[in-house]
Amino acid sequence: MSVCTMRSLFAYKAWANSELFALLATLLPSHAEQLHTCIRTLNHIYVVDRIFRAHLTGEQLPFDATNTKDTPSLTQLRADVEANDGWYMDYVAGLNETTLSEALAFRFTDGDRGRMTREEILLHVMTHGGYHRGNVGQILKSISIAPPRDIYTKFLHVSEPERREP
Repeated sequence: MSVCTMRSLFAYKAWANSELFALLATLLPSHAEQLHTCIRTLNHIYVVDRIFRAHLTGEQLPFDATNTKDTPSLTQLRADVEANDGWYMDYVAGLNETTLSEALAFRFTDGDRGRMTREEILLHVMTHGGYHRGNVGQILKSISIAPPRDIYTKFLHVSEPERREP
């Protein structure tokens, strides 16, 4: 995958997260249980993103599991996710084809060893987040709320409206 495409995908991820957090902020108190489940799911995405960020940078793992015991507030999680999305966009902006193909060895939170290229790690972060945003979308549908249409094609046309021109 090209570095240019990787940059676009991480901009898309930040946009999709922003759309979803904005919608969740409008949920009524009568949906507190569903909101809590959504926050737990989004927190899992955030925690895994941070774990793989540590693998990319060689830093110590910030978490020892793929979710936290305590549930953050929606406001706090949104701020954390926005900051982390910004980090990933900055990170991919500095990559080139050579660094994308570099293999990194690491340990998963369960202690198992792993090895992935930077590109594979980044693609995991992308697909993992999309999968779980879909889970949140299903929760919203179960309470008759339409989730955001966070598809890549919509993002491309919203961020680059000239794509609609002939």
